[in-house]
Amino acid sequence: MIIEKANRLANVNEYYLSLKLEEIRKMNLKGDNVINLGIGSPDLAPSEATINSLARFAQGPKNHGYQNYRGIPELRKAIAQWYEKTYQISLKKYHEILPLMGSKEGIMHISMAYLNEGDEVLVPDPGYPTYTSVSNLVGAKVRTYEVSAINKKSIDIELLRKSDLSKVKIMWINFPHMPTGRKADLELLQELVALAKEKSFLLCHDNPYSLILNNKPASIFNVEGAEEVALELNSFSKSHNMAGWRLGWLAGKSDFLQHVLTVKTNFDSGMFLPIQHAAIEALNNSQEWHKEQNRIYQERKI
Repeated sequence: MIIEKANRLANVNEYYLSLKLEEIRKMNLKGDNVINLGIGSPDLAPSEATINSLARFAQGPKNHGYQNYRGIPELRKAIAQWYEKTYQISLKKYHEILPLMGSKEGIMHISMAYLNEGDEVLVPDPGYPTYTSVSNLVGAKVRTYEVSAINKKSIDIELLRKSDLSKVKIMWINFPHMPTGRKADLELLQELVALAKEKSFLLCHDNPYSLILNNKPASIFNVEGAEEVALELNSFSKSHNMAGWRLGWLAGKSDFLQHVLTVKTNFDSGMFLPIQHAAIEALNNSQEWHKEQNRIYQERKI
């Protein structure tokens, strides 16, 4: 090659799940019929109303131009209403919600907005590989903490408190947890918020599975005062069967979101308008629709 790769790639490989998907593709070509237990990609379709909305708005000749980087007000309003219905939380539709092209995008934007080279990041083990790979890309130091599927408490808060967290800028948490499925109780979330306040770091809750086989969906903002130290990512991918549509959002204090928006606006040129309208339709899916999805998952689980 005529030039060397950037130093930031020295400790970063092609994304783990990208490599695994390629392995599975080659094995299936040989006739192995591999069942993929890796990436959480639903094999069910979005609601009929969601698909019809996309098709209807895609027919509009004026709907194909660049869009607002913050997402249309109607989408932010729909997300706010969904938060009230799902978590009993009130969010201001203009300043506390930032639509994203998938929550994975948000992990990168948050990291670029807040991490300097040498800063430390608390990452769950086991956990979603993106937390580690993105931290490495921005030059941060990854520190893992254990998430237990069997202990009474999934995270040993006291062990963290006794350790040196002076260089920690971000702690990634994820409940229901990938891959153990462990759910967070309110007491644990309260302890994590208290720890973030005590040690002065940003608590980032990645929350895409809250509606999957879960009778008590929870948000980090169910904890009083969490908005002072926390951000929350959510996604249409798992709960609305829209993984390939690349739709998600970030919720949190407007000051936090503004820094993330500074990064985001330099990466993309807005989200396709018909997809935003389809997202609004998806957020209006009935409880019966979601119950049917979970009924299918429960049957498969058994």
